Amino acid sequence: MKYIIITDLEGAAGVDAFVQTRTSDNMIKGPGMKQLALEVNACVAGIKSTDSSAIVDVIDGHGTGGLFPEDLIDSHYISLIGTSVNHLLKDYDAMLFVGQHAMAGTVAAPLNHTYSSLDVMYYRLNGIFIGEFGARALLAGLKGIPVIFLSGDDKAAAEARMFIPGIVTSITKQGLGLEFAEHLSSEEACRRIQEAAAEAVKRIGHIPAYTDLQPPFIFEARYYEPIVDSYWLTHPTAKLIDERTVQLMTSDVAELPF
Repeated sequence: MKYIIITDLEGAAGVDAFVQTRTSDNMIKGPGMKQLALEVNACVAGIKSTDSSAIVDVIDGHGTGGLFPEDLIDSHYISLIGTSVNHLLKDYDAMLFVGQHAMAGTVAAPLNHTYSSLDVMYYRLNGIFIGEFGARALLAGLKGIPVIFLSGDDKAAAEARMFIPGIVTSITKQGLGLEFAEHLSSEEACRRIQEAAAEAVKRIGHIPAYTDLQPPFIFEARYYEPIVDSYWLTHPTAKLIDERTVQLMTSDVAELPF
């Protein structure tokens, strides 16, 4: 079978400060990137311990880059630069998340945000608050791809179970604040991820694709500052609710900014 792993940097063990993630300087974020690669490799090893012929692609989902491609073992690196998750979701049997954080506004969730940690106050879809996990789970679900696994902080794991009750999760740290967490060691985080990913693969067929949110879609985004992004200001169908809130109505999930 063919698997897609979506990664982010904020949920990896040992990462709990924005200085480690917002920078483009690989010297600063490098230790976190190395740890994320170890966790991805553990996830891949878990997948292949259950499905020895598995093909695994890995999307680097961190905005400034969260992985060194050469650190990955037995998987294929995919950059999001110039493309989108929705465009890449073709012919996969399951999706997994590694290094995931919780959505913006989640209490005591380390490094919580929704797509932009500097700009976005919240995203809401059909009245439901939604973060990166829920958005991408929906993109996959509408194509019939189940999300079977997530690793990251405890608040991200709880969010995943809220959307997909049967999902298998592996917790790398306990969130105690926006930039405060108690972490597993690198070795223990990887051990647990490998075991949980193996279990998740065994559950394929018992975890349904996430399709609870259906078109027509009413998408709403609220920002911390007045909207100046030309994407929204010139969008032919988006409507400004106030200077910091925009709404978009569409029946096409590809038009949503996920």
